Amino acid sequence: MISTYGVGSLIAVDHESFVVSGLDEADHSWRGDEAPVVHERRLARLLDVDFFRLPPASDDTSKDGLRVRRFPLMHSCPECNELQPHRDFSPPAGRSVCGTCEVDLVPSRFVVACEAGHLDEFPYWQWVHRSPDRDSARIGRCGGKLRMRTTGRTSSLRSIVISCTCGQVPEVSMEGSFRRNALKDLRLTCRGARPWLGVSATDPAGCGLPLRTLQRGSSSVWQPVLKSALSIPPWSSSRADPLAGHWEKLRKYEDRAHVAVYLDAVFDGEWPVSLDEVMTLLDAEREEDPQDDREAGFDHRYRALRNKEYERLRSGNDESEHSQDEQFVCETPLGDPGVLRPLGITGPMLVKKLREVRALKAFTRLVDAESTTDAKEMPLSQKPLRWLPAMEVQGEGVFLRLDENRLDAWEKAPAVAARVERMRAAHQRVLEQRADDPSLAVRSPATPRMVLLHTLAHVLINEWSLEAGYPSASLRERLYAADDMSGVLVYTATSDSAGSLGGLVAQGEPELLDRTVRSAMRRAEWCSSDPLCMEAETAGSSGTNLAACHACVMLPETSCEHNNVLLDRALLVGTPGEPSLGFFRASLGR
Repeated sequence: MISTYGVGSLIAVDHESFVVSGLDEADHSWRGDEAPVVHERRLARLLDVDFFRLPPASDDTSKDGLRVRRFPLMHSCPECNELQPHRDFSPPAGRSVCGTCEVDLVPSRFVVACEAGHLDEFPYWQWVHRSPDRDSARIGRCGGKLRMRTTGRTSSLRSIVISCTCGQVPEVSMEGSFRRNALKDLRLTCRGARPWLGVSATDPAGCGLPLRTLQRGSSSVWQPVLKSALSIPPWSSSRADPLAGHWEKLRKYEDRAHVAVYLDAVFDGEWPVSLDEVMTLLDAEREEDPQDDREAGFDHRYRALRNKEYERLRSGNDESEHSQDEQFVCETPLGDPGVLRPLGITGPMLVKKLREVRALKAFTRLVDAESTTDAKEMPLSQKPLRWLPAMEVQGEGVFLRLDENRLDAWEKAPAVAARVERMRAAHQRVLEQRADDPSLAVRSPATPRMVLLHTLAHVLINEWSLEAGYPSASLRERLYAADDMSGVLVYTATSDSAGSLGGLVAQGEPELLDRTVRSAMRRAEWCSSDPLCMEAETAGSSGTNLAACHACVMLPETSCEHNNVLLDRALLVGTPGEPSLGFFRASLGR
């Protein structure tokens, strides 16, 4: 519901296809015991909601939970080859079969979408008649019926043939339907269809953007816009939960007396939170979200959220100073962190308890939301809601930082800067190609510091998956790379049995961490694909990696924040020709 099959996505169930409905009816259909409320004030403030809800975990017999709608409506019968809306086959109730042939119907393999996020049926009638007239298609003005058959000569689109029994037009294959201007040449543009909100739901503002043909199962049909936050003090205990939805009003009051009057008006009897605690939380609210920052862009506020996490990970939060309901425990290790100094690592912290909330903010089609500043994000409901669906995961982790002095000297080296610039330029080209307007493409985050921390996180995850017994897919990275940040958090935020067993925290003790880093660097010196991997001029998607492949540093998609791009193990250990490129090369004694 959050990352794979969220609102607006297509789901294939057996031989049928559905689109996940919007959340307009969820307030009534999501039962409280099956879809509990989740609070994370920092993330709620960023996304302008009051709270989050977990997707319902209903059993098979429940009538509550997620709603879906049949989409696409166009189906074909493999027996009689008719191509028409599902209802026109007169299927028996509850079944998706041809009323005449009694064989399973096949949902249309093709749909169309636009970059504004709209989704519609492929215009088969217009395609075969070479006409932009939607009304004629709807009422069948030509007098014929559409048919779809496969010649079987090839596996290409040329073998899929559409015809009309009207006899006025020749049959046409689907070849060429995926060209960028294929439907534009027919003068067909988007009409703003939003089938996840209803069969006849269209965008009231219209659309008119060009349509693109997609396969129903393409990843471009639906891409989630996910935002996440770690729960950190003072929001990391459940004490603040009863005040959810009241913060905007509470922050208007400066003195204790007015706050007390408000609490008396809201709560009957004893307050769930003491006045001192409320004032402390209000101070944090104003500090984390000052009034003049509210006009700043979303990206600026999201970076500020990460900055607060970095500060708290550095300063720690001892378990002995808090109650058992504290959800963020971060302590200094018992061992001497000085053993890590030769490696250029400082400030290791053991994150014994952490909680992460990941929320589905919106979704996009065709365009990656992270590649452009003008991404067309589709909301999850027709009317604005004061909540969003989210998942809550708890785990543990290890946080470490790189020595700033050593890092500053290393990233200023001309050879390092030149190598990273190659990746940055390639990544920027990809972002500009994906953006509708290249001038609005986001700036690539690639810097020597970021690529180094990113690759370090990957080799640590690979090493800990071998030494600590965690599947690499259950470990995640969270990077803190900026001019004033140089940290990485590796954590086990998963909802399965590999979530919080204590094994990863033990790996953060300095002596063990020293061995782990040295072992990871020795492993990174050689890849089974070398010398091709290390000496490649480009690697990865469109040259956005250098010395990186699936045999050495790439991870499962769920573990990486950046989709396995901007990786280069040469920045860790150097190359045979330029060993000085490696940040850890000198400390390994080679």
